Amino acid sequence: MEQMTQRKPEWLKIKVQANEGKTAVEDLLRSLALPTVCKEARCPNLMECYSRKTATFLILGRNCTRHCQFCNIQKGKPEPVAPDEPRRVAEAVAALKLDHVVVTSVTRDDLPDGGAGQFAAVITAVRRLNPGVTVEVLVPDFQGARTALQTVVAAKPDVLNHNLETVPRLYPTVRPEADYRRSLTLLARVKELDPRIRTKSGVMVGLGETEDEVIAVMKDLRAAGCDALTVGQYLAPSRRHHRVVAYITPEQFKRYEIIGRELGFRHVAAGPFVRSSYRAAEAFSAHCATTHAGQLGR
Repeated sequence: MEQMTQRKPEWLKIKVQANEGKTAVEDLLRSLALPTVCKEARCPNLMECYSRKTATFLILGRNCTRHCQFCNIQKGKPEPVAPDEPRRVAEAVAALKLDHVVVTSVTRDDLPDGGAGQFAAVITAVRRLNPGVTVEVLVPDFQGARTALQTVVAAKPDVLNHNLETVPRLYPTVRPEADYRRSLTLLARVKELDPRIRTKSGVMVGLGETEDEVIAVMKDLRAAGCDALTVGQYLAPSRRHHRVVAYITPEQFKRYEIIGRELGFRHVAAGPFVRSSYRAAEAFSAHCATTHAGQLGR
């Protein structure tokens, strides 16, 4: 791994330009009063995704109840749960003509169910208005509540994603209110509750972890039955956030991808700009193709 430098390396320069698609997406989201994690978290892929007329919907408000040191989502008093939010998300999916939709949320430790009921309502509303669409949810840990997870699983998302984000050693500074084992348990429980749901997780690198630690996380995820993995470069949203310790080279990302596949993940996406929901539709299609090929080979 390279040491931190004053300037970002060449491979971290974004070249995608805005077009009419980006403006159309922004106008639609504004008209439906829908935030996206793309904008709230200052995702480096926002320009590309909006230009391709896709976005990751952020439900349950803009204010998070946790204080992770890597995330740009604002912290503050949580907003009331909006009863019409599921309908608005479903209408946005229809307007954008999405085949695969990704929905995430801020963490809502203030709610009895952690927001699980709203996730389920969104999944149901999206499917009702958009028959045939596949739905991926990126959920918080619900403080380990099995009943909350059961609520989401019962709505039958096609993919349930929960990010580990970093290696266990860095949790106290990077994710002080989260618990590594609790997150692993959530992913394992999904398979216990409904083995047909594909599970997915994401890890950031460049926070000070070692290669051995990343590989250990991969092995833990596979032991929990996790099907798909994303690995991306951590980029500090501001000087107030955890610093970037290293810029990981494209060659190292390729190595992580190869190792992940060797460990048995159905799909691995690893690269500087990879995020958990980046090109999720393509990842889902590739995962389905891999699964089908595996079934044919039995």
